[in-house]
Amino acid sequence: MTISAVVTGMGVASPNGLGTQAYWRAVLRGESGIGRITRFDPSPYPATLAGEVPGFDATAHLPGRLIPQTDRSTQLALTAAQWALDDAGLGPDEPALAHASVVTSNAAGGFEFGQRELQNLWRKGSGYVSAYQSFAWFYAVNTGQISIRHGTRGPGSVLVAEQAGGLDAIGQARRHLRGGTALALTGAVEGALCPWGWAGLLASGRLSTSRDHARAFLPFDSCAAGHVPGEGGAILVMEERTSALRRGAPTVYGEVAGYAATFDPRPGTGREPGLRRAILLALADAGLGAADIGVVFADGAAVPSLDQAEADAITAVFGPRGVPVTVPKTMTGRLQSGGAALDVATALLALWHKTIPPTVNVGQLAPGARIDLVTAAPRRADIAAALVLARGHGGFNSALVVRATPRGGTGPDTTPDPHDRRS
Repeated sequence: MTISAVVTGMGVASPNGLGTQAYWRAVLRGESGIGRITRFDPSPYPATLAGEVPGFDATAHLPGRLIPQTDRSTQLALTAAQWALDDAGLGPDEPALAHASVVTSNAAGGFEFGQRELQNLWRKGSGYVSAYQSFAWFYAVNTGQISIRHGTRGPGSVLVAEQAGGLDAIGQARRHLRGGTALALTGAVEGALCPWGWAGLLASGRLSTSRDHARAFLPFDSCAAGHVPGEGGAILVMEERTSALRRGAPTVYGEVAGYAATFDPRPGTGREPGLRRAILLALADAGLGAADIGVVFADGAAVPSLDQAEADAITAVFGPRGVPVTVPKTMTGRLQSGGAALDVATALLALWHKTIPPTVNVGQLAPGARIDLVTAAPRRADIAAALVLARGHGGFNSALVVRATPRGGTGPDTTPDPHDRRS
């Protein structure tokens, strides 16, 4: 029997909205969360802009004992996981939680926590380093802390593939469901907005050095000159569809229908990058053709050569301007692995609301970008399936297909969002 892996809950922590509703409203308004970094003085650095999650007070969402144990990115992940479970109607006594899988992705770990403790070591001595440093910095810490907090004892893992990892985690969680796990918490929330993390991001050579937040992150634009980093992401609850409907899940947002990952060939070989093959494999896994896809959520590196390669891959599969393409991360910055997970949440919301969110600020497309980029304003469209693309620094490519399903439950809550700091 084929297992239909559906998403029944979402928790979003984004630079332009805390909570799923706040985020979606901001996206439809074209509201950006990118600005000058406030968490440290960026003036000595060539890049000074980032997407920071606003108005987040960890003490309002987490037990006091967890605050000194965790990095800010883990606090965001724990909060998003709780929101996802609440959204899915899963309380602490839900039997399936005991056997649930937790699969997240992370590219940096708890860098901010680690920097603080290393500064204590250098300035004060080893007696001033927190014992929690032994795990708070680690890539797997979000998987571990989510699992501990909710008492899950099913399969747990973390995947490291930079931006592509956010899709890889969701693909791995789907495998767990197909293997008999009843419930999975998956996705990614990430952030390394501290001098130590910033130095690592700058080393990629891909950061925008513009001081103008409206012109700094321009994927597929003729003026593209690097991306703006950010923090945040999304955690999803995934279940087998029949089981979700049987328990009365309030919402079935859609199905994770296809997934694939590839790796680019060694530079200098002249061989084609692996993104086109990842797209074709994901479509085949979903049992869909190119004509079935109503929108592509692009990776959008905003590096001219990478944008051209992505545009070429999309055009090769769908034809010139053959499918609407969008990059809503222009409103949040690239959130490393968290960005791909957030794109999946956004794609599911787009399917539900029949609305493609815009790519803000992009004006003149680069000459070789033969794509139908949705800019300026949302576009209404009767879309039944969406393709999400992500690439990780070093050659990782991932593609994931989400598909609308017959709507079970009552649909997304439309009451005022208590997490919305911008409404």
